[in-house]
Amino acid sequence: MMVTPPVHWTDFDSPLGPLLLTADPATGALTSLSVPGQKGGRTVQDGWRRDPTLFRAAEEQLAAYFAGELKDFQLELSTAGSEFRERVWAALDDVPYGSTTTYGEIAARIGASRPAVRAVGGAIGANPLLIVRPCHRVIGADGTLTGYAGGLERKIRLLALEGTLPDVP
Repeated sequence: MMVTPPVHWTDFDSPLGPLLLTADPATGALTSLSVPGQKGGRTVQDGWRRDPTLFRAAEEQLAAYFAGELKDFQLELSTAGSEFRERVWAALDDVPYGSTTTYGEIAARIGASRPAVRAVGGAIGANPLLIVRPCHRVIGADGTLTGYAGGLERKIRLLALEGTLPDVP
């Protein structure tokens, strides 16, 4: 019988509130970053092991990002999603700091059909690595600030930090 190692976690105070970070204890790869009240976000469970030392690089980079000094995260990431979701999440990694894209553009980048835009939106909404994997940079085709699992107010704050808050029609 395989024994699953406990999830390692820490929290980090940010301008968006406390962030919950989890990592693979064997590799140190970041597996999730959640905000309080996040749709589908993680919460600390019994048996999890608090291990702040595992998250030093993530904390340093998050602090630099929120200070406006970091534009690209250089962290090892590990997610477990379907092949489709992994393709969508990888496309998010290619959306540069200071820019936005649309759900349709993400669908086109991964070679998904036009009707797949809704599925792309679902995959983006299930992104387990908020901020680090920049799903906040995805907006509606008409420029509207559509949903964000961490809450629309947080999306607005992240886009404002990056200087890309679009004019809302």
